[in-house]
Amino acid sequence: MALFSRPSKPAAGKGATSTKVGAASKASKAAPKPKRPRGARLKTIRTAFVATRKQDPKVLPLVLIAFFGPFLLLLSIGLLLGHPWYLGFLGLLVGLLVATFVFGRRVQSTAYSQVEGQVGAAAAVLQNMRGDWRVTPAVGFTREQDLVHRVIGKPGVVLVAEGARNRTRGLVGTEKRRVSRVAGSTPVYDVFVGDGDGDVPLRGLEKHFLKLPHNIKPKVVNELDRKFKAMGGPAMPVPKGPMPRGGRVPRR
Repeated sequence: MALFSRPSKPAAGKGATSTKVGAASKASKAAPKPKRPRGARLKTIRTAFVATRKQDPKVLPLVLIAFFGPFLLLLSIGLLLGHPWYLGFLGLLVGLLVATFVFGRRVQSTAYSQVEGQVGAAAAVLQNMRGDWRVTPAVGFTREQDLVHRVIGKPGVVLVAEGARNRTRGLVGTEKRRVSRVAGSTPVYDVFVGDGDGDVPLRGLEKHFLKLPHNIKPKVVNELDRKFKAMGGPAMPVPKGPMPRGGRVPRR
């Protein structure tokens, strides 16, 4: 009879396949992202502190002064006003903030001092800048180890030269013509790293990039990056030194 008839099985076809695919995609989206191991941040800070202290023995006393100075000052004011707990806690927070800032600046200064004067120092800074920058080191170079690096970002294409300006000027000109054939109307900037007139010092390179105007959208950045990778070109190996980002502790 009809009341006792078996329910019909779903036909195995495109519907079942799409259901499986949809379930698999949902499962992949629901999969939790891998978490950083516990203590990884503290380990990074400790590594940075040990490395910095070897080159800069003043880092520990300066950090301690930066912490205890605001803390003791606000605590003393709190004792005079009759609010030691409130101002003492505020001094603790301010001391931690100032100590963190001083520590980051000393780490940054030590990192820059280690790479200054080395071949590829500018590339090390460029590859560790904040933001979405597509860096290709040494797209042009000379026998004297003068280098030109290409950076793609929201400002457009930036050519960064490090070395003697009389030699890198020709490299930048050649690379500009090469870039213009691919970039079209995208703005192309040139930056000369050094201490001369019109040069950008190594320590101010990231700040200079952050001041550049945003001329193109992220979609265009991806498209340009894909085109330049397909085009290829000469490149020589340059060291990738760990550089801090904006005074923060370098990542490992």
